[in-house]
Amino acid sequence: MSTLSKELVFIILQFLEEEGFRKTAHILERESGFYFDMKYFEDLVLGGEWDEAERYFSGFTSASDNRHSNKVYFEIRKQNFLKHLTIMTENRRAVQRNDLLLTFNDIREHDALSVYGDTKSARTMLMCDLKKIIEANPIFHGKLKFPSIQSQRLRRLINQSLNWQHIRCKDPHPNPNMKTLFVDHVCQPQHNFSCAQSSENNSLPSQATSNPVPTSSDNWNSSQSTITKSDFLGAVCHSSSKNAATAVEVLEDSDKMSTGMPSGTLDEVTSTVTNPGQSHSSVSIPNELPKTVARTLNEKTSPMSMHFHPVQQTVLLVGTCAGDVGLWNVRSGEKLLSRNFKVWDIEACSTTFKAALLNDSHVSVNHIMWIPDGSLFGVAYSKHIVQLFSYHGGDDIRQQLEIDAHVGGVNDLAFAAPHRQLLVITCGDDKMIKVWDVVTSTQQFAFDGHDAPVYSVYPHIKENIHVVFSTSVDGKIKLWLYDALGARVDNDAPGLGCTKMAYSADGKRLFSCGTSKDGQSFLIEWNENEGTAKRIYQGLGTCPSSVVQFTTIKNQILAAADNHMIKFWDMDNVELLTTIDADGGLPANPHICFNKEGTLLAVSANENRIKILATDYGLQLLQTSENCSGDASQVLSETLRKLVINPITVGAIAGVADGGLPMDGDAKHLNRVESKSTEEVINKSKVWKLLEINSDSQCQSLRLPKHVKTNKISRLIYTHSGNAILALSSNAIHLLWKWPQNYLNSSGKATTKVSPLLWQPKSGLQLMSNDLTGRNTEEAVPCFALSKNGSYLMSASGGMISLFNTITFKTMMTIMPPPPAATCLAFHPQDNNIVAIGMDNSMILIYNVRLNEVKSKLVGHSKRVTGLAFSNALNVLVSSGADAQLFVWNSVSWEKRKSRLFQMPGGKLPTSPSDTHVQFHQDQNHFLAVHKTHLGIYEARELTCVEQWVSGEFSAPISDATFSCDNQMVYASFVDGSVAIFYALNLELCCRINPTAYLPCNASSNVYPHAIAAHPHKPTQFAVGLTDGEVYVFEPQEVGGKWGMLPLVDNLSPTSMPVESES
Repeated sequence: MSTLSKELVFIILQFLEEEGFRKTAHILERESGFYFDMKYFEDLVLGGEWDEAERYFSGFTSASDNRHSNKVYFEIRKQNFLKHLTIMTENRRAVQRNDLLLTFNDIREHDALSVYGDTKSARTMLMCDLKKIIEANPIFHGKLKFPSIQSQRLRRLINQSLNWQHIRCKDPHPNPNMKTLFVDHVCQPQHNFSCAQSSENNSLPSQATSNPVPTSSDNWNSSQSTITKSDFLGAVCHSSSKNAATAVEVLEDSDKMSTGMPSGTLDEVTSTVTNPGQSHSSVSIPNELPKTVARTLNEKTSPMSMHFHPVQQTVLLVGTCAGDVGLWNVRSGEKLLSRNFKVWDIEACSTTFKAALLNDSHVSVNHIMWIPDGSLFGVAYSKHIVQLFSYHGGDDIRQQLEIDAHVGGVNDLAFAAPHRQLLVITCGDDKMIKVWDVVTSTQQFAFDGHDAPVYSVYPHIKENIHVVFSTSVDGKIKLWLYDALGARVDNDAPGLGCTKMAYSADGKRLFSCGTSKDGQSFLIEWNENEGTAKRIYQGLGTCPSSVVQFTTIKNQILAAADNHMIKFWDMDNVELLTTIDADGGLPANPHICFNKEGTLLAVSANENRIKILATDYGLQLLQTSENCSGDASQVLSETLRKLVINPITVGAIAGVADGGLPMDGDAKHLNRVESKSTEEVINKSKVWKLLEINSDSQCQSLRLPKHVKTNKISRLIYTHSGNAILALSSNAIHLLWKWPQNYLNSSGKATTKVSPLLWQPKSGLQLMSNDLTGRNTEEAVPCFALSKNGSYLMSASGGMISLFNTITFKTMMTIMPPPPAATCLAFHPQDNNIVAIGMDNSMILIYNVRLNEVKSKLVGHSKRVTGLAFSNALNVLVSSGADAQLFVWNSVSWEKRKSRLFQMPGGKLPTSPSDTHVQFHQDQNHFLAVHKTHLGIYEARELTCVEQWVSGEFSAPISDATFSCDNQMVYASFVDGSVAIFYALNLELCCRINPTAYLPCNASSNVYPHAIAAHPHKPTQFAVGLTDGEVYVFEPQEVGGKWGMLPLVDNLSPTSMPVESES
């Protein structure tokens, strides 16, 4: 039986035990032979149930297997014999001995039985001996310990399956009624929807993804019978939102959230149900596509590969058929540099390469690519080698690494960063895929399994599992882990031709495009679960001379270069959306490349030209001052900051939205890439000054509309999908704003460009409100926490704690009437049923929602608890309180590990109580601690303060602070109305937004941001909740821009000069 089948048996055993079907469970144990329940066997022995004990034992071994088994059978049968001693008549001598025993008042008076005590003692002694024998029996090795399985695992798997079925419904209901498991769930079409409400109410709140079920598919043929990691092609499962009657059960069945992905990374994969299969034809997508030819660049030879810089989005990297590498400033149309092909160290190259070069000196660029932070790029050539260059801004590129990688052409390369190590992955004509360490140039892995030259590689990360897709020219698709165990997946591409793979920007949808030998092209979306085509897009032509090039644009559009034009599809519609011919002059299958924001499109044209097409915003981007783009040295110094504070450095693996894959490293790694010293970079950065934003023209801000009277905004949070903001006011009312998805906001995410709608359910229920019975709102400490699947909100405002369904706004339950009152809340990262509740009596309660019971009480603080944060990586809970103390608790045993006082400025002790807050960094090892006098970055294990910023420069105390979603910035609000933005590495102040930039001129001096929240996917967006009940959203002035430093006066035109401050 396979490992997966064996694990399924264990899950069923767990279910039977949890449901009380113990007899059935023991029968399954005996029949499967996978698990020997020693406790059950002991109960049988102590109870004298010898027949049942032998029957149970016989399911695992027979008397003839070995001496250990024989001994146990002998002891069981001997005891059974003694039990039936008075009725044995088969042997005359036995009968005589029976008669003799009957003359004793107690048979233990017989010499041979005198060592036995009472029955219980005798059987206990026997069981001790039997246990030792069984443990020594090799047949029972691995069968005596039940594997560690999360509780209610079978229910969770079924729940995931139902959620997946619900997601695939053509018209998914917000509250599906799932009555049976015997057939697949299908929502019936809904009618008469209210136009006043958003048609996407099923997508809010966000539905979190769970760890996929390890499965094997008949179509995706696994070459390994045992795969211990989660299925890297598993379905993205979603937590369903059920009706009010099953609220507690839904919490019980909530998905397990994966941790580790950093963020920036892909960190935690969330998904919103947006009616899969539904066309977005109602959205004016063509208006968002680059249609206008804005620039034409002239190369000396034909472009073969292009890639826009991921940060400076008007810088284009080009590789040509002559082996040249060019760098263009698309904004000015200027070619910054051109490098001809040259072998850096011919002596270090293989004799095979030297011979090939002597035979034919022509070398072409096959592929060129930046790493996601733009500080390094790689070039794959048509003969043997790969070259890596470091980029230092402008026209400054430097040789970094040269690898004699393959015998023959190097057809593709990509970058990845598993296990905290930056790698370059290459493939070639020698049918091999090779993985190289960028720092040491050593080969880490060699994947051998293709029967034809490997055409492309595509690394990806899903559910914390790093994988590599590869395709060969014979149409084989394989999938590899970073090990030596061979391909895990083997499948055929449609047409059995050259194919490339790509995910959507959010990493949730897999596409491929290729051309068969007879010239037929295929663009498809894959069903990752089954390894089959989910959609086959229509409109591609036939061209046997070349392979169709394609790309994905964010999470909505597919583009392919075919038949002398660019063709576009909505991802959810197989019909061709539109075509663009770029004013003509394109080859049959041109090369194409979008910049990161999708506002610029580079297309190779005839006569060695490159046409730059732009959207309306792309045209604005090309017309803005070049100085606004910043210096590449700033990009490099940001890389340095990332490497120092966080091993997660490069953002995303190649192909996952340029921003979803963790790349790990440290400062010494960067020193290998950057030939300049760290000191030089830092010295160069000293010419920058603090950006002070004083007017609304210097940033983008949006005041959220509301028609409900609310007091001070006490708590603020974005939903996990980033398309809504949830606020809790001091008068116990919850406000939920959701951004619409339309032609002005195609992503549906929160933005300052489109005003959101104040959300109310179609049921007509009032807004969610907390219990305030007998409570003074001025004295209460409001708090809330959003479940990891986004469907449930736990909240309190000094009264009872309420559990709300965020879709229906129904109050599912209320618990814990005060006193004491709850002052902070945090859901356990692995179990939605477990909630940590900080109380105003200084205690922390660990509460099980499903069982409605307190599991543990944590005692340590001396004043109310105001901050709670879990680290899944360390299995700890960090708490902070008004007593300015920090505690670390084991989140399994709930024992106290460590405690200390806040490291106050100047070593002083806190003079007055102050609410404090804590939030974990995405590395799960450091956390941000917020006190009204200072900010601190602490190491969680030892509670050492590694960085600190003191509000000495400000006269006002800090009101709140939070990490940005990529953890590179810290946003902090102050009671004077200002908002400060810090680099998270060293808490260096880089930008300050003064109240004049967003508050009306007649605003009261008592109005200031009381709560602050960062967008979960946009690192530069944050929101603040004010003391007058208003909520504002902020973004930098330029789309794709960053908060931070701008050049001094002589580097900027007077018209673009911001107000600066030396502070």
